[in-house]
Amino acid sequence: MPSFLTPDFGLLFWMLIAFLVVFVLLAKYGFPVITDMVEKRKAYIDESLAAARQANEKLANIKAECQAMIQETQTRQSQILKEAGHTRDQIVEEAKQKAQQEANRILEDARRQIKAETEKAQRDMRSQVADLSIQIAAKILSRSLQKDEEQMQWVDRILDQVAEKK
Repeated sequence: MPSFLTPDFGLLFWMLIAFLVVFVLLAKYGFPVITDMVEKRKAYIDESLAAARQANEKLANIKAECQAMIQETQTRQSQILKEAGHTRDQIVEEAKQKAQQEANRILEDARRQIKAETEKAQRDMRSQVADLSIQIAAKILSRSLQKDEEQMQWVDRILDQVAEKK
């Protein structure tokens, strides 16, 4: 019985021939296909890694652009809010000025009207006082100044009083 630990020469020869045939077949047909597939796989992995690096770079660029856009938007928002606040303050100030002008105009109209009413009342009062004075004077004069000499003294006194008032 042959021993597997110590094979005889014939068995070794045929095993060597079978190994060489399988090795030649593999070397001619198998290894090129395997190495080609390994090379293709290596190229695919390299391309994938390169694409991943590019994608990471693009992502980083997009993130940077996004941050820049956010910053620009915040700056613009702040500027718009400042402009809106300034416009609001300006509108409020204009409204205050218009209200003040309107109030001044109304007050001035009221003053003019009061002054006109006062002057009218004074004229009416003077007219009534003058009428009453004339009536009283006419009655007094008709009773007390019946002589020419008394009339002349009275006229002189009145002229003196008018001259003193002016």
